[in-house]
This record gives sequence, C-alpha cells and structure tokens, in this order.
Amino acid sequence: MSEESSTGIVRFAQSIDRGLAQLEKHLLAWAIILMAVNTIANVCARVGFSSSLFFSEELNQFLIVLVTFVGTSAAARQGRHIRMSAFTDLLPTEGRRRMLAVTQAVTSVVLAVLAWYAAHYIMRMYGLGRVTPALQMPMWITLLWIPLGLFTASLQFALACIVNAASSGSVYLAQHVTENDEVDMPTI
Repeated sequence: MSEESSTGIVRFAQSIDRGLAQLEKHLLAWAIILMAVNTIANVCARVGFSSSLFFSEELNQFLIVLVTFVGTSAAARQGRHIRMSAFTDLLPTEGRRRMLAVTQAVTSVVLAVLAWYAAHYIMRMYGLGRVTPALQMPMWITLLWIPLGLFTASLQFALACIVNAASSGSVYLAQHVTENDEVDMPTI
C-alpha cells in the first residue's frame, strides 16, 4: 500500500470519527433537553390538571437508553471512561501502555460481541412486531441506540488500542487523549 493511499484511509477514518463525534454531541444534547422539557411538562400537568402525561415516563426511559449508550461511545472517544489503574500506575510508561492496549483490545471485543447480541435482539423484536404501551411505537426503534452505541464504543477502544500498540511515547486513554492531557473534570 502506498503512503498516499494510507494517508487517504487515515483521513477518511478521521472524517468518520469527527462526524460520529458531532452526531453524538447533538444526540446527547437534544436527548437531555427533551428529558428536561418532558419532565417539567409532566410536573406542570400533574400540579395544574391533577393528571400526568400518559407518555412521559415511557419517553424518558427511551431517552435514558439513548443517553446511556451514545454516552458510552462519547466517553470512550474522550478517554473519560472508568479505569481501575491502581496497579498499572505502578508500572513504567511502556508497561502501562502495553497493559492499557490489552485492556482496550479486550474491551473492544466484549463491546462488539454485546453489539452483535443487541442487534440480534432488535431483529427478534422487529419480527415479533411489539409496540410500546403508551406511544405505540415499534419497540425495535426505541432500542436501536444500544447496538449503535456499543459498536461505536468498540471502535473507539480498538482505535485507542492500535494507537497504544503503535506508539512508543505516551500512554493513550483514547485515540487522541494521552494520560498526560489535562482532563476537565468538575470539582465538587
């Protein structure tokens, strides 16, 4: 493979990654806004009319599934996932990088397998024709976020593993995030 074609593949992968990041950002933002508006409207309906909105709880459940699984991919992309690093932090940089690459590879495979099972479950829901109780939406549509989020998180961990395996310097928590990068974490 020529250097020009490999550069084209890298640019293509980076553009897909940027597109997925934008999609995740918008999905997460709008899902959280919609949950807040839905919850406030339901409270107002309960207080003002002594009756809840019949679809409110169901809609929030769907949005929580979306936020959970799309958020998993976003956290993996930013290197903000949970790490148990008490023992690996004692290793030298090379050992930490290799151990993290192995962990990322295993995590990627596990997430890909879970995405495969989730996709098969959705196909079964599609075949059964189940609908949601309140909104009467096909159940499979409300579950699409599960395999999508698991698969994209699997890709993020695989990319981070490849970067860790190929590099000789920093330890990468995600494709573009090293452990030396300052992470903006909220303080309590």
